[in-house]
Amino acid sequence: MKLLITGGAGFIGSNFIYYMQRNRPDYHLVCLDALTYAGNLKTLKSALAQPNFKFVKGDIADRAFVFRLFSEEGFDGVVNFAAESHVDRSVHDPGVFLITNVIGTQILMDAARAYGAKWFHQVSTDEVYGDLPLDRPDLLFTEQVPLHASSPYSASKASADLLVLAYHRTFDLPVTITRCSNNYGPYHFPEKLIPLMIVNALIGKRLPVYGEGKNVRDWLYVEDHCSAIDAVIHGGNTGEVYNVGGNNERTNIEVVRILLKHLGKSEDLIEYVEDRAGHDLRYGIDASKIRRDLGWKPQMPFDTGIQKTIDWYVENRGWWEDIIPHSAAISIHHPAELPGR
Repeated sequence: MKLLITGGAGFIGSNFIYYMQRNRPDYHLVCLDALTYAGNLKTLKSALAQPNFKFVKGDIADRAFVFRLFSEEGFDGVVNFAAESHVDRSVHDPGVFLITNVIGTQILMDAARAYGAKWFHQVSTDEVYGDLPLDRPDLLFTEQVPLHASSPYSASKASADLLVLAYHRTFDLPVTITRCSNNYGPYHFPEKLIPLMIVNALIGKRLPVYGEGKNVRDWLYVEDHCSAIDAVIHGGNTGEVYNVGGNNERTNIEVVRILLKHLGKSEDLIEYVEDRAGHDLRYGIDASKIRRDLGWKPQMPFDTGIQKTIDWYVENRGWWEDIIPHSAAISIHHPAELPGR
């Protein structure tokens, strides 16, 4: 089995590559990544040492390049992680999100059709559903909830999801989609909440928290997410969407305080800042379908996973120090000042 894994030098994609190398060692994996600011070839150092792994630098929105790659490699399947995914960046510059997340997905599916890939898996997000009220913890996102995107990022992912399902219906392309809750774990670029707060705390910078920090997210350890994708691509029904959640809802401020406690840092580092435009209140995933149909459920308790994540950032300072020099101010609130802008 030869798989194309797009966006494999990023956070979830790289973890998926390592998961597959451990659990499907006979598979041949080809990673396609444009190595934008959030992609890091050093992340794949161990993977590159394996004989059945290959890295290719390229853009999924480059049609000629993608078609040539499919022609040369003859992929059996595609797992599409490649995406612009940072909400604040999408508010600052929506255009690039449409090119990568929508046009790039279309080009990949066109190539999959042209060169006979047996299946195409789209990695999506719970953000396509919009948000839920804070005072209704009983409400959860099911796969039947209408799409109601709040940001240019989530709108681009919702558009890609609809396109994937349209390709299944119109062209009979074998597809599956997973929509996951917020991931955390190793190799996460320090612009999202958990890695940003860990890195800022370790280098003594302020920890910016939107509004009062009451927004709620469902946290999923990245390896659990990888096992869910593995279950779907090997046992899921064609044309189906599967929600993947961690059953670990926490407010943002609760997560920040947990991180500071584990790191032995003072809560005086917390800085409340002006809220994000259109900031979703709460995400809550109902993952009963994937549990019922495929027997999948998350294995990592949040307290254990967050400690493993903190330990990884403490023990791998060289990885993130290469990305974020101490002289650079990390801020999720001023996307134009982020590295790579």
